[in-house]
Amino acid sequence: MDRIIRTITSDGSLIASAIDSTELVYTAQRVHGLTKTSCAALGRLLTGASLMGAMLKEAEATLTLKIAGDGPLGGLLALSDSRGNVRGYVDAPQVDLPPKANGKLDVGSAVGHKGRLAVIRDFGTGEPYSGQVELVSGEIAEDLTHYYAVSEQTPTVCALGVLVDREEGSTLLAGGLLIQALPGADDAALTRLEQNIAHLEPVTTMLAKGFGPEALCRTALAGFQIEKLDEFPVHYACNCSKERFAGVLLTLDAEELTSLPLNDQGMAETVCQYCNRKYYFSLEELQALAESKRKK
Repeated sequence: MDRIIRTITSDGSLIASAIDSTELVYTAQRVHGLTKTSCAALGRLLTGASLMGAMLKEAEATLTLKIAGDGPLGGLLALSDSRGNVRGYVDAPQVDLPPKANGKLDVGSAVGHKGRLAVIRDFGTGEPYSGQVELVSGEIAEDLTHYYAVSEQTPTVCALGVLVDREEGSTLLAGGLLIQALPGADDAALTRLEQNIAHLEPVTTMLAKGFGPEALCRTALAGFQIEKLDEFPVHYACNCSKERFAGVLLTLDAEELTSLPLNDQGMAETVCQYCNRKYYFSLEELQALAESKRKK
């Protein structure tokens, strides 16, 4: 079962979160039919969104990560709730690129080295907070680190990894680390963290060695005393429903509603972009929606 753990150093200088996201990335791959490259890209974004979403204090708050790069994958989006449950999609899930010379998947070229990363926090109490930065590599983790440095002026370490089977292309391991300096962190703490990160193995390597989220945090924060704040399960979860799609249809004009194309069974088909679940509306249901639209 996937889970997130959040920890803090006893001196209050650093906060660290870690996640084993293997199952949720595997679910996303199955739902969207992802290739090795698109799985690595979307899997990293989902993992990062889960870590960042779990930092939200308001129970009903959500966090959205959107990437618009110049690579063949097109746009990527991941949406997390405050418990780290995520969903997302990539515009071109069928894209697959040859690995780089070192054998690693070429996520950067697939996402693109030019474009923008947007981070949107919706607290449900007014206008969402949104920040944007230019992509620096398309490798996701570096781009999220850059976002925190530029948009929020927060020293941050972000490490994300997705390991896929080279032959079958299925997800084997996925996870991530997010470490941030808290106000008052001194130079000695930051220097020690930098030294630790310089010798840190890739996240998927540590997971393959049997490290869980807590061990990931303790390894990254070697030399610090740490305390566990909380721990909870996370999932790839979609909250779509026929009622929600009816609400979306009501954004159309009444005439558009009654002229939607119907399938052989006389039903209009709608598809959720996050989970590919399909919902059907009969002509009678469409007419009822159109009538309610006219009464407004």
